[in-house]
Amino acid sequence: MYKAIPAKDAVKVIKNNDRVYVHAAAAAPQALINAMTERSEELKSVEVCHLHIEGDAPYANPDLKDSFHVNSFFIGRNVRHTLAAGNGSYTPVFLSELPLLFKKNILPIDVALIQVSPPDKHDYCSLGVSVEATLAAIENAKHVIAQINPNMPRTHGAGIIHISELDTFVEVEENLYEMKISEPSEIENKIGSHVAELIDDGSTLQMGIGVIPNAVLKRLTGHKNLGIHTEMFSDGVIDLILNDVITGNYKKVNPGRALATFLMGSQRLYDYVDDNPYIEMKASDYVNDVSVIMQNPKMVAINSAIEVDLTGQVCADSIGRNIYSGVGGQMDFIRGASLSKDGKAIIALPSTTRKGISRIVPTLKPGAGVVTTRAHVHYVVTEYGIANLYGRTIKERVKALVNIAHPDHRENIDKEYFNVLKN
Repeated sequence: MYKAIPAKDAVKVIKNNDRVYVHAAAAAPQALINAMTERSEELKSVEVCHLHIEGDAPYANPDLKDSFHVNSFFIGRNVRHTLAAGNGSYTPVFLSELPLLFKKNILPIDVALIQVSPPDKHDYCSLGVSVEATLAAIENAKHVIAQINPNMPRTHGAGIIHISELDTFVEVEENLYEMKISEPSEIENKIGSHVAELIDDGSTLQMGIGVIPNAVLKRLTGHKNLGIHTEMFSDGVIDLILNDVITGNYKKVNPGRALATFLMGSQRLYDYVDDNPYIEMKASDYVNDVSVIMQNPKMVAINSAIEVDLTGQVCADSIGRNIYSGVGGQMDFIRGASLSKDGKAIIALPSTTRKGISRIVPTLKPGAGVVTTRAHVHYVVTEYGIANLYGRTIKERVKALVNIAHPDHRENIDKEYFNVLKN
């Protein structure tokens, strides 16, 4: 009844001036991406939009700017060059609201390129490791092309779609992108220890992936009855689940389950989540909804930043005027945790860059974007300690943040801040 076709034939439906949505993160369908790019000489002004995707993004080659324009909702390293090269744009949007852009037809989708698990005996496929806004894109796209991959885990939750919802599909076996996370440094371990001090038993956690979240997770082995309600997680949670540190027993939203909207990590993670009912995958307009997040008591949001000024303003998506990443879900969870009973909103970052430049600054760089305002942050954590900003005056915030800056910079950033005030 249902028949696969070659990728080169499947993407023939893409026309000039179409808007194409690509499945995010580790779920990016590489065979379909490559087949679309191979049509570059035939296509003009195709907008390719997505959150960050892993793997190759050949359509982002500036030489193909007449054929493809990249519209990123979160900038990944493989398309970051497009902003300066002129063949890319950035659309700031909360991850919680991205599905609404498709549902409200603000950004109509012509073609959705997705990757799914093989259909089960009832002909249902799974979006696997990434649901985010892809579910909304599928529901609102004029044409859905799927790459059916036996290596895509079958995850439980909202990302289950019937094969009849696929207008066209190809069958391609390829390995999912694996993210390697290095071991934490001494600095990152200190940050992890400070953050772990703030986490009480029975808390529900939101954290991303990377070295600092990994350092935090490694210090939670003595905790009890933690929960997971996060936009994404990686390998670090597996052992905590297996050892009953993460149980989800005290969550109010999807209790007894770990909730996420996308996943990325090693093959061990993909094997662990495959057909695992403990892991629930849902769309980002549910997972990242502030009114949903805040229902969890002791909700702890742990996020990072590029720099934080002495009043508590958090720049997380740009280096000055240069967009580096995106708004993502930081504000969704910072606000949700702030409104949660006994919740905590945490920004964690090293005190300096690798070049020794202070990341606690008197003022943000010119053009830097404020992702999280000074009114939203509760705690800022570096390797030098914890600054509690909630309910504190500007003067008290300055003192607290100077105290967790690198000692080599404390005097200068303090003086510079007050010199700016005098002028």
